[in-house]
Amino acid sequence: MSVINQFTASFTTSRPGMPLRSLLAVAVAAAGMSAGAAQAETLNIVSWGGAYTDSQNKAYHEPWEEKSGDTVVNIDKSSNALSGLRAQVQAGNVTWDLVDMLPSDALIACSEGLIEPLDPDTLFAAAPDGTPASEDFIENSLSECFVPQIVYSNIVAFNTEMFPEDKQPDSIDDVFNLEEFPGKRALQKKPINNMEWALVADGVAPEDVYEMLDSEEGIERAFAKLDTIKDSVIWWEEGAQPPQLLADKEVAFASAYNGRIFDAEVNEKQPFSIVWDAQVFELDGWVVPTGKLDKVKDYLMFATDTQRLADQAKYISYGPARTSSAALVSTHADTGIDMKPHMPTYGPNFETAIPKDDEFWADNLDELSQRFNAWLAR
Repeated sequence: MSVINQFTASFTTSRPGMPLRSLLAVAVAAAGMSAGAAQAETLNIVSWGGAYTDSQNKAYHEPWEEKSGDTVVNIDKSSNALSGLRAQVQAGNVTWDLVDMLPSDALIACSEGLIEPLDPDTLFAAAPDGTPASEDFIENSLSECFVPQIVYSNIVAFNTEMFPEDKQPDSIDDVFNLEEFPGKRALQKKPINNMEWALVADGVAPEDVYEMLDSEEGIERAFAKLDTIKDSVIWWEEGAQPPQLLADKEVAFASAYNGRIFDAEVNEKQPFSIVWDAQVFELDGWVVPTGKLDKVKDYLMFATDTQRLADQAKYISYGPARTSSAALVSTHADTGIDMKPHMPTYGPNFETAIPKDDEFWADNLDELSQRFNAWLAR
């Protein structure tokens, strides 16, 4: 018996004498409510927690809950997403529906069959002007099983009070120029980013960095350039250190994550500025655990569209991964400042950007880390 027939029969018993037309109207409405309730889902979404998950809640999750009736449950497990997915798949009990993951881990998860292939032009909305999704995301940012949400950057920042107003740094070359821009530098204690910046400061074009670094000549050239500032470097290992070192004026320059510097500059009113030249940008995005695509595809279509990615930039200084989103980036939700100039993907900031080559570092990190540590010890 259909839902309508069931409801009509039971309602007739309790409401004798009600006209059939009225009974049918009530029954149809009840059936619609029942169907809507049946369609509502609980989506277990894995992410990083903190300010980043907060920005996802405001830009994606809460609007989707209002639109669909679904409930989003946040799970802060992205730092262990790959191992967590492996364990769930091996146990035959995958409870995660959507996972925020780095592209390097997504490549591994895809090769192991832990996550679903994603067809961009079927699963993701076209841009407002009709450009297919496959052509609207940043070049080479989509992979077989991964769709990016945001771009964040490894940059070098400086304390503006440590340089004359008419002599403020504006290029990665200045970081390596101790004579004209004196002071200590704080750099992360690892080869990644430092070797890329050293080569650019030594004259290598940003687009040629990894080709050069994939040779003994390039490696030696990077270390030689780093030698020129080695005695003036404080090496950091935790993301909170660079803003503090800059604020205390223990260093004039510091490499950092762009979001950390934005927070210190805008929310804490620190006299910091970012050198966007040769920023090494990275992506972060969604993967779908095997077997979960049907459950999350509507949410995924919504959460990766042009407007939603632009909306996230109201809450955090990470650039949207879609080209069409850039023009829609507006003001910060709390401070009201224009967010466009703070985006890694903002036109002038992105001109000399270097996309971090995850495959290169997957193949070479162990060897170059050993050489980097040996170089530090000399």
